[in-house]
Amino acid sequence: MAIEIKVPVLPESVADATVATWHVNVGDTVERDQNLVDIETDKVVLEVVAPEAGVITEILHEEGATVLGQQVIALVGAAGEQPAAPAQKTEKPAAASASEGKEVDIKVPVLPESVADATIATWHVQPGEAVSRDQNLVDIETDKVVLEVVAPEDGVMGEHVHAEGETVLAEQVIGKLIAGAQASSAPVAAAPAATSSDDSNDVLTPSVRRLIAEKGLDASKIKGSGKGGRITKEDVDAFLKAPAPAKASTATKAAPAVALGERTQKRVPMTRLRKTIANRLLEAKNSTAMLTTFNEVNMKPIMDLRKQYQDVFEKRHGIRLGFMSFYVKAVVEALKRFPEVNASIDGDDIVYHNYFDVSIAVSTPRGLVTPVLRDCDKLSVAEIEKGIKELAIKGRDGKLTVEDMTGGNFTITNGGVFGSLLSTPIINLPQSSILGMHKIQDRPMAVDGKVEILPMMYLALSYDHRQIDGKESVGFLVTIKELLEDPTRLLLDV
Repeated sequence: MAIEIKVPVLPESVADATVATWHVNVGDTVERDQNLVDIETDKVVLEVVAPEAGVITEILHEEGATVLGQQVIALVGAAGEQPAAPAQKTEKPAAASASEGKEVDIKVPVLPESVADATIATWHVQPGEAVSRDQNLVDIETDKVVLEVVAPEDGVMGEHVHAEGETVLAEQVIGKLIAGAQASSAPVAAAPAATSSDDSNDVLTPSVRRLIAEKGLDASKIKGSGKGGRITKEDVDAFLKAPAPAKASTATKAAPAVALGERTQKRVPMTRLRKTIANRLLEAKNSTAMLTTFNEVNMKPIMDLRKQYQDVFEKRHGIRLGFMSFYVKAVVEALKRFPEVNASIDGDDIVYHNYFDVSIAVSTPRGLVTPVLRDCDKLSVAEIEKGIKELAIKGRDGKLTVEDMTGGNFTITNGGVFGSLLSTPIINLPQSSILGMHKIQDRPMAVDGKVEILPMMYLALSYDHRQIDGKESVGFLVTIKELLEDPTRLLLDV
């Protein structure tokens, strides 16, 4: 004869309870006094134990069900007795999407050691959309680079576990992919996690219902981590402690405009990259004795040389001859002559570098970045041009890696491409100096007692005066001027 497993007698002030957790399944053999199920009330969690040894033959109420005191919730039969209804198991039937394909976690990539967390920048695929293997699903933005997360298999995009603007950690699950599913089944595939936490009070335990009511929260906005997506007390606590961006992450896309009569304004949080740029620039201003020295260079010799060899250079190397390769060549030679400029301060030490990795400032849609062109002293003019073009394209497309951004002994920035005539560039820490190139502008110049119109460009060298004296900084800048005004010293390899 089957033994009935009942809800314990509830206190007078408790009207009902919830089946919280079944610790056994239909068909399991149980021992006397073994805990079978936890029943949760508004105040306590009650354990229901087996009165006798036997086999679980039937579970009448599954997890999440609301039950009353002394209500029968399961049956225990004698050892060896077969379950009354094999179809009644504690496991819920698989969602319709399961027949279409398997659910695959979309995770944040492994982050570099120096990067603590990241931000979800842009979801390129919405729930329900078909995706192909290796298709970019989402951009993850760190302090330094933007990482792409691609689809591991063909299928349909499921839910977005974390929305744009939210802060996430390495290897954290941020979305779901239904591998092998068809686009037509997307609504079913993307729904389980969302609907399970939105099923109103039916999936909330009494204690969670009360807590949500006390705090005045919207249950549909809280993501459940319990079985079937059910919301737990821990989920409510985590929601309450979550930072503002996590609760209103869409603000990073477009903050609503604030009406001010006929004028409007809108508030948009800084991107992670912009905040990093701001912090680093401020740190450079506050932690270095920064000074800027200027000079000017006659660009006519280089422009004439470039015009003369442009076609043959492009045919030989497959890339156009620009000005940056001349700048890099001149900088490397000057760094060799003035090793103090190629050094950096580390605590109370000055570290001299016997290699020449030059950071090239690149403007991207997300902000100014400084990827590194390595071992420039070993590169030809053509290799420098190709390297700079590759970094510029990767910066434009958000494909720069942490390795591309790490290191660098000296930085070149060229505000002249935007029309800047003169500027005082800020040092790119932990480097000790930076060279600013500017717009090439025709100006009247005195040459051998006569006035000539020449294409002139201002040079600006900002440096840390704690490490570099005026003699070295001025000598460095004059060397660059002389090399650029006599480019025959710089081999073209044509």
